[in-house]
Formats: sequence, C-alpha cells, structure tokens
Amino acid sequence: MIIYSDVLPSVQPGYLHNLIPNEAPENPENWNNVLDDFNKFIMPGLTHWQSPYFHAYFPTTTSYPSMVAEFIAAGISVLNFSWVCSPAATELEAIVCDWIAKFIQLPEKFLNLPVGNGGGSLHNSASDAILTCVIAAREKNFKELQKKFPKISKHEILSKFIGYASDQSNSSIEKAGLLSAIPIRLLQANENFEIDGEILRKAVIEDLNADKIPIIFIASYGTTGLCSFDNIDELASVCKEYNIWLHIDAAYAAIGNALPELDFPYKNGFNYAHSINFNLPKSMLINYDCCALWLENVFDISKHFNVDRIYLKHYHENESTIAPDYRNWQLALGKRFKALKVWIVMRILGMEEIRNYVRKTFKLAEYFEQFLLSDDRFEIIGKRRAGLVCFRIKNNNNLTTK
Repeated sequence: MIIYSDVLPSVQPGYLHNLIPNEAPENPENWNNVLDDFNKFIMPGLTHWQSPYFHAYFPTTTSYPSMVAEFIAAGISVLNFSWVCSPAATELEAIVCDWIAKFIQLPEKFLNLPVGNGGGSLHNSASDAILTCVIAAREKNFKELQKKFPKISKHEILSKFIGYASDQSNSSIEKAGLLSAIPIRLLQANENFEIDGEILRKAVIEDLNADKIPIIFIASYGTTGLCSFDNIDELASVCKEYNIWLHIDAAYAAIGNALPELDFPYKNGFNYAHSINFNLPKSMLINYDCCALWLENVFDISKHFNVDRIYLKHYHENESTIAPDYRNWQLALGKRFKALKVWIVMRILGMEEIRNYVRKTFKLAEYFEQFLLSDDRFEIIGKRRAGLVCFRIKNNNNLTTK
C-alpha cells in the first residue's frame, strides 16, 4: 500500500467523479484491481486524521485492539435492540458503560445497578446523545404539564419550551434544538469563557417573565474551542430551583477525571446532573464512532421512546426488568455491537495504559505551550486545558486567519 505523507489532500472538489465510472460494475472484479484503485484514487483524497502531523479539530483515536474488535464485530454482524436479539451484546454494553463510568469517576447513580434507575448506553456520537436528552426533557415536561393543564393543546405547551447552552458550546447542541423544535438560547459566556449560575438565572427569569418554560441546560465540560468549563456547581443549583434538566456535555474533558493527579474544576456538579455524555474516540484509543451516555433515571427516556410492536415483544419473563431495552434509549431501533471494541481495548491495553496515553497528550500540550511563551510573536488565548492550546499571532488576526 502507498503511504501518503500529506495530511490534507491537494485534490479539488469533484476530483473523484472524473476517476471512477458513473455506473456500478455488472460483473465481479478482481480484488487486486480494487485495491490498486483504492491506492490510486481514494487514498490521495483522504484527510489523514491518524497522522502525527494532524492538528485540526478534536482528536479521534484508534488502536490495533480497536481495529481487530471492529473486524470481529463486522464479521459477526449482530444487531442489538432488545435482549433476545443478542443477549451478550446487550449485557456487555451495560457492563462496559459501568467500567467507563467508574474510570472517569462518575457518581454511582449513573451505574447499571440491580437497584436504582441509572444506566449507560453507547451511541454514535455526542450529537445523538444530546439530541436524545433534549427530546427526553421535552417529552418529560410535556407529560407533566399535560396532566396539570389537560385543556391546553400540545402545540401551545411545546411552543413555550426553551433550552440553554453556552455560546462556546459545540454546534451539536444548537442542531439538537433545531431537530427537536426546542429553541436553544446560547448564553454569552463570561470573561473566563464559562457560564455561571448568575448568567443562567438571569436568562431563566427573563424567559419566565416572557411566558416561556425552561426545560434543559446543556453544560459544557470542556468546550470545543477553548476547553473551558461551565460552572456546573452553580448551574446545578439553578437547575434544581427551576426544575430544569441538567445535561453535561463532557465529550472530551471527562477523561481528565481518570487522572488522579489532575483537578479539573466543578466536578461536584456531576452529582446533580440528569445526564452526561463522553466521546470515547477522543481519548480512549477506541475508534469512531462510540459515545457513552449516562442517565440518572433511564425511565425519563425509555418511557417516552417506547414504541411496541408484536415483533418487539419480550420472550423471557424477567427480560424487561433485568436487561435494558436499548431500542428505547436511543433514536434508532437497532445498533452495532459497539461494546465489543470497548471491552477488548480496555482488556488488552488496561486502564493504566490508557491513562498514560492521555497523560502524554496533555504533556505535549504543556510542552508546546512553553515554546509559544518563549516567542513574543504569539499570544495564548484562555488557559491551556487538557491537550488543547489556543494561540494566535499578536496585533491582529489577519495572519492567523490566513
């Protein structure tokens, strides 16, 4: 195979249409010819995210155990949406979600315990997880208000709902608002690029006075742009006071809580969150896609996402009470066997090896920061957090933009 050193391809939009036929082949082709075309046509048009010279966007990791696990999962090709479909896939997902929750020091209420209502599941991405929680918060609030005010129409109730997030938050949050028909008000962060309790309280009071109903706040635990942290300790208090669902988007920075020597801020707020998401590919050497979502009360989602058909019935008496029905915890009916690669990577590498990998990425950021500080042409924006250093050329932004 030819290895390309360029991280960013030099091709122009539409290049592949000139190289590949417009019609699919009617007859089988030789594997060697296909692989040859892959090297000649496909590889030159790929952006190489795994290159050591790739510094754009967020990290997306992989490892040999993860690759092998994907190969096995693809070969087995099982679908998982209820226990009977693939008992091991369902139960392994619950187990590895508990492993991860303990690894990043989540409160016990998020574990899949025999008693209690918490639990975790694996989704495609943070976008799916956040959208799931926004819809769940919408339906939960709608059902409660419908009982109190049965004569008010559903449209009238839903039109009053509003959610909140930081203007520093990930674009997936704004998109979740668009898809769920719940306006997400992006609040201006303070000088530390975070949202505190006072900022949220002011917005909530404004919207209540405007006859709006606040239903969810999506806190950023490590924003995409600056890895800043919303003050979830204060935000939790406001959300509790006004009965607002508190979701924590910890897609990247939650991994820092696995390092005992680190002391990321506002960890106490995790105790009061209704839900939390964490992207494994960003730091745990598990390839995309795989995002964990934990819920304080899984019934806040499952009772609103449940659609029963005869072919989805339970076949074991205790199946519905012991095993999760993951079809009712997510947007799609079925899912791939994501838990297999999580289980294999965590066993083959071990948790300390994953911690050491994360330590190395954080240390590289510190190392890079020292170079910037020694050069008076540059300035650092915000604080170095985790593996992220934000910088620019001084005086104006023209050269940085270029």
